[in-house]
Amino acid sequence: MKTNILKLFGFGLASCLVLTACSDDFLEEKKNYDNVTGEIYNDYTGAQLRVNDVYSWCLPTTNSDITWQYPSSGSNDNVGKSTEEYSGFSAFLDPQNPLNTMTGTSTPDWFFGTPNNIQSNSFGRIRNINDVIAGISGGSLPQEQKDELLGQVYFFRAWCYYNLVKYYGGVPIITEVQDPVEGVVNLRNTTKECIEFMCADLDRAAKMLAESTMNGGWPATEWGRVTTGTALALKGRVLLLWASPLFNRANDPARWQNAYEVMTAELDSIKACGYGLYQTTSNVNGSDFANQFNQRTTANPEAVFVTLFNTVQSGDQQKNNSWERYIRPSNTSGSGKNASAMLVDMFPMADGKRPSTTNTYTKLDVSTYAYDREHPFMNRDPRFYRTFAFPGFRWAYSGNNSLQEDNPNNPSYDNGTNYVLWNYVWYTSAEDRDNDNSSNEYAADNLLQSNSGVYVRKRSDDLDINQNPLYANFNATAGNGGFAYSSQPYIELRYAEVLLNLAEVACGAGHMEEAVGYLKQIRMRAGYTGDCGLQANLVSDQAACMSAILYERQIEFAYEGKRFDDMRRWMLYDGGAAQVPGAPSTWTLTGWDGNTCTWLGFKQFNGQRRENMEFRVNNEHSDGIGGTTYDSDPIKDVERPAGVDMRQDLAPQLETLKAWYEANLVRKDKKGDNRDQNQVNLYINFLPRYYFLGIPRGAQSNMNAVEQTIGWEDYNNGGADGTFDPLAE
Repeated sequence: MKTNILKLFGFGLASCLVLTACSDDFLEEKKNYDNVTGEIYNDYTGAQLRVNDVYSWCLPTTNSDITWQYPSSGSNDNVGKSTEEYSGFSAFLDPQNPLNTMTGTSTPDWFFGTPNNIQSNSFGRIRNINDVIAGISGGSLPQEQKDELLGQVYFFRAWCYYNLVKYYGGVPIITEVQDPVEGVVNLRNTTKECIEFMCADLDRAAKMLAESTMNGGWPATEWGRVTTGTALALKGRVLLLWASPLFNRANDPARWQNAYEVMTAELDSIKACGYGLYQTTSNVNGSDFANQFNQRTTANPEAVFVTLFNTVQSGDQQKNNSWERYIRPSNTSGSGKNASAMLVDMFPMADGKRPSTTNTYTKLDVSTYAYDREHPFMNRDPRFYRTFAFPGFRWAYSGNNSLQEDNPNNPSYDNGTNYVLWNYVWYTSAEDRDNDNSSNEYAADNLLQSNSGVYVRKRSDDLDINQNPLYANFNATAGNGGFAYSSQPYIELRYAEVLLNLAEVACGAGHMEEAVGYLKQIRMRAGYTGDCGLQANLVSDQAACMSAILYERQIEFAYEGKRFDDMRRWMLYDGGAAQVPGAPSTWTLTGWDGNTCTWLGFKQFNGQRRENMEFRVNNEHSDGIGGTTYDSDPIKDVERPAGVDMRQDLAPQLETLKAWYEANLVRKDKKGDNRDQNQVNLYINFLPRYYFLGIPRGAQSNMNAVEQTIGWEDYNNGGADGTFDPLAE
């Protein structure tokens, strides 16, 4: 222990959930402690309440769209719909409605929020944190207790800044207690100053939390609090951001090498807090990968930065995770999320290599398995089956007869314990059947028009892998549905990301063999063996190695809200080739041969479309036409195979399901991204200036001294071009 603590004291600037799992004590204290006297900081319990208040306002959540406060958690929000994961233009991709800070379609406000409100304003949160820091620092608690509390608060100040800097570059650094009122004067610091500031806070947090957390983490009653490892893992993200093409246009090798050296040296300290890949001795078809999201105790080393939830159904203590309700089909009381066909088609094959039909990662080897687009579930990466759900797959849950009481046409499947998804569709006319934009479709098993073509299954609390579901009092007649009261944790930063962040900086610094070693660790947990499907030239070809890392990140973190950040960091919308009007020459990408997409062998996202897919009754059965009710299914009398059970050998089951599809279903490609009023396809158009967001008009009017970002209209200067340079040091 002493050795690890001594390591921590070597951290420097240049190196640069609430809630307890067992008692949920945090959750029982949700009062607003913003307006307090200094006396509260002289009492450990009072000071801890203030710290708990910081947690309650700053932790990520799954129940909100992305804001300056909350990162994306994998939903079909503005972030998710800016990637391959979902179709439907986000605010950033719509070619018909470019964003503007003056008129027209306003750029999202991920910078400021509501003025004169501490909790609804980004700098109000920072003000609140600064108040806690000042109060505890000036209080009379013993230094050991001060460190334990302050370490957690310094982490959250860095977390708040990270969620601003990754979108805007430099923002005002405020360390004093300052209210977010109109007319406040704060100038934007440089991005480099912000990076150093965040690293300093995270180093400070790591040191202060070392005594409490570097011997395996917090006690079980405090699991969910941030640790030394949490701080160092977030610092890894910060250093990776700084080294990435978005901020490192000339590919300065010193940034990669510094990040590599720091993150490598600090990996042991992260492990000392009890973190590692979640693995068991009974990993079957990727069950470890799937079940890591359903652990609420210290038994889950994967959860480096986690938000805990509970099953309380009302009152101040209620804090439920709605993700399960979001993704489950409507005939199980959920709402469902529709995965884009693009990502389904891009996922690796069973040998770990890309499908032959995708030209997105051309420097990576093509699979020896032929891709069967009519039956996309054949011969895929083990994580594929834990990420998507198709007709004919088990998706068990623990329910009760209220589903049938609420709607007797919904299937019971033994109260959900043997539920199988059958979401194939039929149409009411041949014209609709052959129209890729028709909504006159009806899905089996009473899904009818509340149906997704391919369901997002990622992070599901699947009864087949978790016999003790984290949702309580399942009641489909309840206002929010049966899965509403879930205590499933949300993991914002997993140990897998620690390894992939390290793999990326190792590759960037030229240590490809080490990078490949980290990739293998991730793939072995997924179920691969040997070379894990990784091609031999990754240790000698830096571009191929980096491409493999980005592909792995895309697959491992699908529907976890990470892809948009990766696409922006690597400028994958246009490769960084396009210029922002008025930008200085230092914005020109000179590293990576002037185009990250070309260098990586990645097909730029701009100019593409994302479509959807579904599986309809084929023309052999009443021409694929039926009625509008649950019993008008044209193949209702056709015997179905048993649902694919991922607890068993998949190969024979998938062959059986494939044969059933061939006899009864056909893939239908459906419109995903928008078309114009004449039904002409529109294509993704992420403008170059979107890599750094502009400060919206409302925020500018309340922070008059804050410069607008180059490339965006400055409200305070009559719409003139912004002058703040996020790349200037």
